[in-house]
Amino acid sequence: MPDDLKENGAGHIEDTRLVDALSERYLAYALSTIMSRSLPDVRDGLKPVHRRLIYAMHQLKLDPAAGFKKCARVVGDVIGKFHPHGDAAVYEALVRLAQDFAARYPLVEGQGNFGNIDGDNAAAMRYTEARLTEVARALLAGIEDDAVDFRPTYDGEEHEPVVLPGAFPNLLANGAAGIAVGMATSIPPHNAGEVCAAALALVRNPEATTADLLRHMPGPDFPTGGTLVEDPATIAAAYEIGRGGFRLRARWAVEPGRHGTWRIIVTEIPYQVQKARLIEQIAELMEGKKLPLLGDIRDESTETVRLVLEPKSRGIEPEMLMATLFRATALETRFPLNMNVLDATRTPVVMGLRDVLRAWLDHRHEVLVRRSRHRLAAIERRLEILDGYLAVFLNLDEVIRIIREADEPKPGLMQRFALTDAQADAILNMRLRSLRRLEEIEIRREHKSLAKERREIQALLKDEARRWTRIGEELEETRRHFGAGPLGSRRTGFGTAPVLDVAAAESVAEREPITVILSEKGWLRAVRGHLAPDAELKFKEGDRLRLLLQCETTNRLCLFGTNGRAYTLKAADLPRGRGDGQAVRLLADLTNEDEVAALFIWREGMRWLVASVGGRGFLVKSEDLLAEKRTGKQVLNLRPGEEAALCVPAEGDHLAVVGDNRKLLVFPLEQVPELARGAGVMLQKYRNGGLRDARVFRLRDGLTWRLGEKTRNEINLRDWIGERGQAGRLPPNGFPKSGRFA
Repeated sequence: MPDDLKENGAGHIEDTRLVDALSERYLAYALSTIMSRSLPDVRDGLKPVHRRLIYAMHQLKLDPAAGFKKCARVVGDVIGKFHPHGDAAVYEALVRLAQDFAARYPLVEGQGNFGNIDGDNAAAMRYTEARLTEVARALLAGIEDDAVDFRPTYDGEEHEPVVLPGAFPNLLANGAAGIAVGMATSIPPHNAGEVCAAALALVRNPEATTADLLRHMPGPDFPTGGTLVEDPATIAAAYEIGRGGFRLRARWAVEPGRHGTWRIIVTEIPYQVQKARLIEQIAELMEGKKLPLLGDIRDESTETVRLVLEPKSRGIEPEMLMATLFRATALETRFPLNMNVLDATRTPVVMGLRDVLRAWLDHRHEVLVRRSRHRLAAIERRLEILDGYLAVFLNLDEVIRIIREADEPKPGLMQRFALTDAQADAILNMRLRSLRRLEEIEIRREHKSLAKERREIQALLKDEARRWTRIGEELEETRRHFGAGPLGSRRTGFGTAPVLDVAAAESVAEREPITVILSEKGWLRAVRGHLAPDAELKFKEGDRLRLLLQCETTNRLCLFGTNGRAYTLKAADLPRGRGDGQAVRLLADLTNEDEVAALFIWREGMRWLVASVGGRGFLVKSEDLLAEKRTGKQVLNLRPGEEAALCVPAEGDHLAVVGDNRKLLVFPLEQVPELARGAGVMLQKYRNGGLRDARVFRLRDGLTWRLGEKTRNEINLRDWIGERGQAGRLPPNGFPKSGRFA
């Protein structure tokens, strides 16, 4: 190997543990993703790719009043100078900045095909053209006045801004979304006029609370409109901590037809929902008979959205039809709020609304100070030159003599008139036509104007209150410019989500009797009709029946897992047919270690007893077992290595508990607390083993259990009645050896 390569370290091998090498590299990747790709800066609301796009277009002089340039030219400049990534990613970012249905306040004005709300892609960048909008120009205002810091680009040949001056509240106005390593961000768009009003309120009252700010900025304002159906308390709580979510519904109205008929017209759909995919989803649900109230759907959209929904019969209530659609389709979505941003020190942090506005205002304050100092320095330089000009006009003959006679007139001028180097250069470069009386008047007028401006800037820099007054005036101007007109008017309305009457929904829906079949190995299916308990059924080899549940397609089922979580299944959604069905783990988010502890029809107003194998349990209402998500809801908190044992109806006044030690204990049900979630209390004391079974019953009716084909009822339970947490006694003669009541 040549010596020069050896000196550069070529061929050097260093032993490193694989875990250390991977950790170091993954950490570097994670930091790069967080700081240079996925999270926006709280000051200008931009990610690096968006900031570089806007700055590159600024360098290309693509101002709102200028002509358009091909997007390929813009993308080429961005990846060639600033952004060392692929052109496809840069062009996608550019397209999104130009889509008025994606960006609340587009930063790029596009010419050509930039996609549509149906989800169609934009044309290739060689066909489309772009330039900046007024919003982007506001973000750039002052960038030539030393308002922000610059840093070298990736190749060291150029410089790029670390952050834009940001006279427009872009973070909240346009929102942001991104997924980094171990963290993510999701910020909905808002109305710029309302954001400026809230910021102005914070300027006038630095102690303003989130509730005070929300009086000016009540919630998100999405570019596609819609109706926000979250209550004000939930919205306030989300903005207070910077985490939460908002339910957004499509905007609709009833259009009457002839002979008492009617149809629903949807004019606005939720943000980030593709219209074509939404129609496909509704059509698939109609084909699967999961939207029994909807007769037909048509798309009559042009440049504006117009979806026509026809009911199956005119006797259906429009609100009921829309309620079923909101529950089952993307006509209602939930937009998450996670204001995870990079602060002024480039540190990821989750901020509340007040902190976000405070950070933006502090940035505007810094920009104002830096621009003022930059302007003051320029004025000082100009006044220095003007002072030199005035000295010339008072002694023109002497200046001309020195220039004509001296070999080096500059030192002579500086010595004779006590001029600075800059003043002497300016005088020597002066044109002869400037040696007019009229020019002297103009110089004195300019000198007076600049001297006045200098005094104002010096006073501004010395007085913080005056600076915040200036920022308030800038906010008023931004609100006036961007908070009015078609672009600035609010698009998203506010409403309430009436609670759907489940009984009423069931009464108009197609009700069909079915039988739910659960096998021992966790395969779930439904067959039409109510099967007899002894019906002949087929299963996979080695599998057999565990549960046969007669219900109807309008019922909701509650699945309680051994992990202590409750899952809600719709009976109509269960797989049908003669096959083996579907693994229950695909319908509910159960792991391979979790099993089904109970499966039953959910009914309103009931109470259930949940308990772990360790013998701890409590009572829970049916309403607290409902879960909206596939991941379910944690109800019973379990200790390490422990499982949930049962979930049985709690209809009665006493509880009978049997343990693995075959001891029976009976005690009043009132000794068991009612909770929505928890670990519960000890039901029975065990030396070895745990809970085997439990049953709630009425003491006057006696305790019943099955023994083979027979049913036995024991009324005299005086010997087994005790207090909760006792060990109990051996059960009566004839109690099943399995230790279970059924």
